[in-house]
Amino acid sequence: MESTDYLKVFLGLVSIVNPIGALPVFLELTQERPAAERRAIALETSVAVLIILGVALLGGERVLAFFGIGLPSFRCAGGILLLLMAVSMLRAEPTPIRHTAQEVEASPREPVAVVPLAMPMLAGPGAISTVIVYAHSNQSWQQTGYMGAVIAGAALVTYAVLRFAPFFERLLGQTGMNVVTRVMGLILAAIAVELMAGGAAQLLRAS
Repeated sequence: MESTDYLKVFLGLVSIVNPIGALPVFLELTQERPAAERRAIALETSVAVLIILGVALLGGERVLAFFGIGLPSFRCAGGILLLLMAVSMLRAEPTPIRHTAQEVEASPREPVAVVPLAMPMLAGPGAISTVIVYAHSNQSWQQTGYMGAVIAGAALVTYAVLRFAPFFERLLGQTGMNVVTRVMGLILAAIAVELMAGGAAQLLRAS
């Protein structure tokens, strides 16, 4: 993978994590919290996203090997999952792939940083699948380090968005957030098609 590939992965991962799309839920779950506690929740959520995706980066291949799943099949499955998410994002509506109604309606007085914000809303199956697929393409610890930097960058963007959530809410409004979500959904759809095409081509060559 070249530097431009890592930039593409970074943009794709930010689109999948989609912190802008998580703003309404974050604001709803933290509306009765003081500003300092809201900032702490934003930090905890971002750190949790970093840890979850970092574990997927380092241990994802072992999980696939344990279950006997080949990368081409996983690429196809991950592409289908991302495409479903992209369709929901293009329609600017929540997708049950990322979170359920019960998880979103968690009491605001309970801890919400790790569940449901970090997992499964931000670092959900789509983000984890993407990290595992691209991690499997790396052939050295140096490239794994670059992927780690990509994950850290996505977590940093998530923190910045959640940290200044009230500002983004006033700046974008619901219409603006819907527009951003649709643009991210379009990027995500393109990545999903690329993953499915690559996986299908590998399966056909192997057959």
